[in-house]
Amino acid sequence: METRIAVISIIVEKPDAVGALNSLLHTYSAYIIGRMGLPYRERGLSIICVAIDAPADKINALTGALGRIEGINAKAAYSSI
Repeated sequence: METRIAVISIIVEKPDAVGALNSLLHTYSAYIIGRMGLPYRERGLSIICVAIDAPADKINALTGALGRIEGINAKAAYSSI
């Protein structure tokens, strides 16, 4: 199956959502290349960037599931190659 390279940008606005976020990322861990998180204490949120190599439907499913968690916003950007 053909895979795509993407970056999922995640903004965590509610700290209570972190458990659900980590659980979901663990479910897709076989596809995750790397992850970087930045706490932005002054604004009370966290910014997470996840690099992923997966079939497009898996990337879309993960991004959609992340976006359905209350307190989390997520968007994916895909590589053109």
